[in-house]
Amino acid sequence: MRKLYENVKNRLTIKILQAKQVLAGNEGEGFIDTAIKILMAVVIGALLLAGLYAMFGDIVLPTLNRRITEMFEYTG
Repeated sequence: MRKLYENVKNRLTIKILQAKQVLAGNEGEGFIDTAIKILMAVVIGALLLAGLYAMFGDIVLPTLNRRITEMFEYTG
């Protein structure tokens, strides 16, 4: 009977240690980490797109329009 008790105790101890190791492990990537990365990528992309849109609307297109107008206004 004592041998059976020791055997059960040892198996239970091994299972408890395995459970602790699994719970304490930080392997893999969780859903929250992935969601935060996707959200950051979307926000940064939107900011870049808004910046490019503002730059093209205020700086590039008026300058381009002026240069084209000057190029074809040859009164020579």
